[in-house]
Parts: sequence; C-alpha cells; structure tokens
Amino acid sequence: MKVDLNLLKNVISKRTAEIERSVAGTGYLVKTVMGVGTFLLDNEGEVDLLSAKQKVTFEKFLLPLLNTPRR
Repeated sequence: MKVDLNLLKNVISKRTAEIERSVAGTGYLVKTVMGVGTFLLDNEGEVDLLSAKQKVTFEKFLLPLLNTPRR
C-alpha cells in the first residue's frame, strides 16, 4: 500500500491540531504520530516498510485523517 504523499504532507504540516485531538488521552505522543508520517514521506509512502508498532500508529491516527477531508 502506498500513501498519497501530498495528502500526507498536508496532514502532518497543516493539520497538527487534528492529530493532537486524536491522540489526546490515548497514551500516544503527537511526536510519535508525526514521526511515522515523516518516515512515510521519507520512504515514498511505502506502508510496508513500517514496523508493526508503526503500522498501528499509522492506522489508528494518520489513516483516518488521510481518509477525511479537512475540516
């Protein structure tokens, strides 16, 4: 699976408030989610390169934002 790099870049650079809201109270850190997004940007959006923990972070926090239009 590949991620739309332009959309991902938009999410991690301009929608950080949405990331912060989605992470709040979960025990995850915003910088962890941002790190997974940056890793994907650096690796051409190849989700298959993520570790198991990174995939969970991606699927739980970034994927829903990628599938939701900007509010």
